[in-house]
Amino acid sequence: MNRRKFLQQAGMTSALAFISPSIVSSCVPRVQGVAKEAGLQLYTLREALEKDFRGTIEKAANIGYKNLEFFNYSDGKYFGKSIKEVKAILDELDLKAKSSHVLTGWSMPDNIGTMTNDWERTVADAAELGQSHIACAYLFDSERESIDDYKELSDLLNSCGETAKEYGIQMAYHNHDFEFERLDGKIPYDLLLSQCDVNLVKFELDLYWTARAGVDPVGYFKSNEGRFPLWHVKDMEAGEEQFFSAVGEGVIDWQNIFNHASTAGLKQFFVEQDQTKSGNPFDEITKSYKYLKGIKKS
Repeated sequence: MNRRKFLQQAGMTSALAFISPSIVSSCVPRVQGVAKEAGLQLYTLREALEKDFRGTIEKAANIGYKNLEFFNYSDGKYFGKSIKEVKAILDELDLKAKSSHVLTGWSMPDNIGTMTNDWERTVADAAELGQSHIACAYLFDSERESIDDYKELSDLLNSCGETAKEYGIQMAYHNHDFEFERLDGKIPYDLLLSQCDVNLVKFELDLYWTARAGVDPVGYFKSNEGRFPLWHVKDMEAGEEQFFSAVGEGVIDWQNIFNHASTAGLKQFFVEQDQTKSGNPFDEITKSYKYLKGIKKS
């Protein structure tokens, strides 16, 4: 080592001795694995959001979540706050709204802001918020009594997908377990995959509900490559009850699933926990976030 290089390195070492350790550590990426990309479905924090919308969002951000999936849109508002108010909060906290959940509106025709009531405004508000996706969240019992109901749903998804595309948003469908139960001799989920336009409608695979239905998600990734840009990442306890658990505390093999992220076409995943036994969802989503630091995707 020549004298000049030695003096340069010695000087850098001396300078670092006077720098706060917290500043040095902040220069080193501490979030590993897929946690840095993790989103949060806000339904997990629904009770807290009702009491303190901004404070709840901020707590999620402090855990490490930077991407959010919204729900509870109604007549141009989320939890009583306008789109402009929500966007201001997100900008202040350096958060992104990536997606939102909506309903068909078939069972509640008077609700404003569904797939059948003021849909274009719903999509326009999603675009203003900066979303890239919008997903049909759930089908009520009366909306899924026959396989023909799913054929009608496919048509609605395609139609809504055309409108969403005009605003630069991708339409998607989010499942539970009932879509994998035979109905009139057919698997409803397979029908949706076959009848929804591959460009207009993508799928948000809920990995808890697929596990509960006894379905292998990787098999669907391989047979429908690129059609699953969104995932719900939530775990399932061992045992007969199959209750929800923090990610990493259940029976789902997350590393195996993330090994097939590129095949699925994954663009964003959201941690969600519908219910907690502890009664503290913040603790649960913190556990999930920490666990995901050790998971990598390919």
